Amino acid sequence: MDEYKKILQIAAHLLEYPDENWWSELSDYRAVVGELQAQQPREVFQDLFDYVEQVGRKEYEQQYVRSFDFSQNTNLYLTTHNRTDFGKQANEMHDFKQLFLENGYDVQKELPDYLPAILELAATVEPAQSKKILETSRPKIELLRERFIEAKLPQVFLLDVILSQIATLEVTDK
Repeated sequence: MDEYKKILQIAAHLLEYPDENWWSELSDYRAVVGELQAQQPREVFQDLFDYVEQVGRKEYEQQYVRSFDFSQNTNLYLTTHNRTDFGKQANEMHDFKQLFLENGYDVQKELPDYLPAILELAATVEPAQSKKILETSRPKIELLRERFIEAKLPQVFLLDVILSQIATLEVTDK
């Protein structure tokens, strides 16, 4: 598997809700991090795994809910952050849905603008298509990154990793 695919899958997992399945797969994802060649993603992932283990399950779950479920500014749905025009938001949602359909997937459990779902999609396709998906999402990810910085969320570094993967795909595409 291409390294960018592993990186996107790990980032997607770390941004998902920490349910029972999330916790049971955590050590498997940590093991995959040790296989990564790229230093920045490897260090960011290791630091976040360490952070999760340090704060513990209950506290991490509470932080997650406060940060991503109860906050309009830092939730993981990309079309909700600059929501002033609901028609525009509907069009953006449609565009994200089209990204899934164009690549032979449909989102059943989540809305199509959910960042972990977008990352998982980008991890399943070829580099050129992954680049297109991530480029479509980039402005929203950059805005979300600014919001994470303001909220002092440790997951901001995951967004840095995601944005660096866009740059990596640009280099390999040329």
